[in-house]
Amino acid sequence: MTTPLEDALRARQEADCVADQGAVEAAIARLGNDISRQLENTNPLIYVVMNGGLVVAGQLLPSLAFPLEVAYLHATRYGHALKGALLDWRVRPTQDLRGRTVLVLDDILDEGHTLAAIIDYLGAEGAERVYSAVLVDKQHARKARPGMRADFTGLDVPDRFLFGYGMDYKGYWRNAPGIFAVKGT
Repeated sequence: MTTPLEDALRARQEADCVADQGAVEAAIARLGNDISRQLENTNPLIYVVMNGGLVVAGQLLPSLAFPLEVAYLHATRYGHALKGALLDWRVRPTQDLRGRTVLVLDDILDEGHTLAAIIDYLGAEGAERVYSAVLVDKQHARKARPGMRADFTGLDVPDRFLFGYGMDYKGYWRNAPGIFAVKGT
């Protein structure tokens, strides 16, 4: 029987590179430009979705050259599993959202159930406008809402199990220097 660490090392060795570090950095730069053009005069509150959005936020936020506030929330459907389950709110938003422009920043838009629930919650709490930004959008027809897209997307990626740049493989490899697909997915 292999340990979780051995499994993670094997997964990384066997993985296919979907986007190398340069491609991801270019996508984050494009996201920064797009978000800046749209939100620079809106006094936005940016909610980083933990844990996946952490890596993206760390690289994206310094490129946004306008005043903003940053907070975090934690809602997940995966934990360390490979398939989603029910939404689990671990940390709910705490700021006063009434009349605010809010940007939800996450690593991936897969089926979108988590992102849709977060957006609905923020709207119900009084946000004037809620935007979404993701590093990657997984291309498939199983979205929570037909035609669902984030307002800002860095890369469109194949429908495979991915890790790197915030996305994890059973809790590991959020720090991988690129976006990788697990072999056989």
